[in-house]
Amino acid sequence: MTSPSKMFENRRNDAGTPPTGSLHRFTILPLCHFTILPFHHFTISPSHHLTISPFIRITLSVLLLFLVASCGNTYTPKPRGYFRIDLPAQKYQSFDQSFPFSFEYPVYADIVPDSSRMAEPYWINLQYMPFHATLHLSYKVIDGNLAQYLNDAHTLVNKHIPKANAITQREFVDREHHVYGLIYDIRGADAASSYQFYLTDSISNFVRGALYFNMVPNNDSLAPVIEFLKGDVVHMINTFRWKVTKHI
Repeated sequence: MTSPSKMFENRRNDAGTPPTGSLHRFTILPLCHFTILPFHHFTISPSHHLTISPFIRITLSVLLLFLVASCGNTYTPKPRGYFRIDLPAQKYQSFDQSFPFSFEYPVYADIVPDSSRMAEPYWINLQYMPFHATLHLSYKVIDGNLAQYLNDAHTLVNKHIPKANAITQREFVDREHHVYGLIYDIRGADAASSYQFYLTDSISNFVRGALYFNMVPNNDSLAPVIEFLKGDVVHMINTFRWKVTKHI
């Protein structure tokens, strides 16, 4: 049998002469004498056997088991979580001072005068310190300008439309105590104020309220607190009374 080193040397054409060109005396070295250095984990020997070190064998086995195990699992993303918020029991006390109105408010809230530059008499803030929230209450005397106050209330609510997903409103009517109003529920993760309302006797008194949190809005994480405080605001509205009111 012709050896690999003589394969091209013994080739002939049909005329019995060596093929033309310069490629008629190639010598091919045997391919079985290569050794990969400097790594000594495996060596190709002349007998063509592949010798693998125990370290490589164990590593490949572990990787194979890991791939087989991971292929059978289905990844399920976990829902976003938030810190747990402990809510106190809802207990109320009366606010009945030398104001044109009275109501009941939570025992865990503090009432302080509004100290802003634009504050007017009987403007107050209900501060919910455990929740870093404030309910701002502003009072106006009606003097033939009820339509203006109603329009201002609507305008202030509409300012939250760019950040709100939805704004719903419901009417409040307490004919026995001459308290009438509108409550705005503002939905949206980035809405600065989540709850606003106004109350009036339609003749001489007008009160507007707005609930704000003293932090960057993230109403998804604050949802339990918002719903909790909404209950307090609704209780305040239901117990709201005018000290002096003119009857039609």
